[in-house]
Order: sequence, then C-alpha cells, then structure tokens
Amino acid sequence: MTQTSNRIFDEFARLANDAAGVAGGVRREVETMVRSQAERILRGMDVVTREEHEAVKEMAAKARDENEKLAARVAELEALLKNQAPTI
Repeated sequence: MTQTSNRIFDEFARLANDAAGVAGGVRREVETMVRSQAERILRGMDVVTREEHEAVKEMAAKARDENEKLAARVAELEALLKNQAPTI
C-alpha cells in the first residue's frame, strides 16, 4: 500500500510539473502575441520614436535660445535707432 501511495503521489507531482511547464509555455506564447499585436497597432498609428522626440525637443530648445538672442539684438538696434533719430 505504501509503495502504491508513493507512486500515486509521484504521478500527481509529475502531472503538476507538466501542467506548470505547459502553463509557462502558454504564458510566453500569449505575451509574444500581445507584444506583436501592440507593435502592429503602434506602427499603424505612425507614432514617433523616443529618439525622434528627443531630437525635435533639442531642436526646439536651440530655436528658442536663438529667438531670445535675436529679440535682444533687435531691441538693442531699436534703442540705437531711437537715440540717433534727428530731433526736429
């Protein structure tokens, strides 16, 4: 009886181990399908990459800095013109 009982427990353990392996395989397969579907949807949405976003962000910061410098230069030139205007 003890040997039969041990064999039954061994079979249950083997069955549980096999079920866990199958469940892990199914989980990996589902993750792969979900990832593939998400990538396909994002490609269809024409979403920018992180690198493209960062490049545009840097370009905008440079343009903003240059705009501020040019605005200061225009104000300086306008002040010079105002001081040189003939008084009548």
